[in-house]
Amino acid sequence: MNETLPPCPECSGEYTYEMGALLVCPECAHEWSAALAEDVDQAQERLIKDSVGNILADGDTVTVVKDLKVKGSATSIKVGTKVRNIRLIDGVGDHDIDCKVDGFGPMQLKSSVVKKV
Repeated sequence: MNETLPPCPECSGEYTYEMGALLVCPECAHEWSAALAEDVDQAQERLIKDSVGNILADGDTVTVVKDLKVKGSATSIKVGTKVRNIRLIDGVGDHDIDCKVDGFGPMQLKSSVVKKV
């Protein structure tokens, strides 16, 4: 098995090899561009899911699924709070959603504490 080349996108065969600018799968004879393979890998790395497994995208509306204590505030974000127009980011730690929460202002949330509406 070649560790540096991606598996075949058609049959998931692991014995891919390079032939010029193309990658080839000897099991199903599928050929694809090496640049396309890099784009697919980057897209899969960026895939962010909510607490129940729905795929999130920029501009989605989500609801909070558990009470969240807010540092420096006497109140917390309650279950069921709607957050509109989220933006996916590479935040601090595993905080991957940038948003504005009504009554609290701009903040970053973890995708594991929200559910897509």
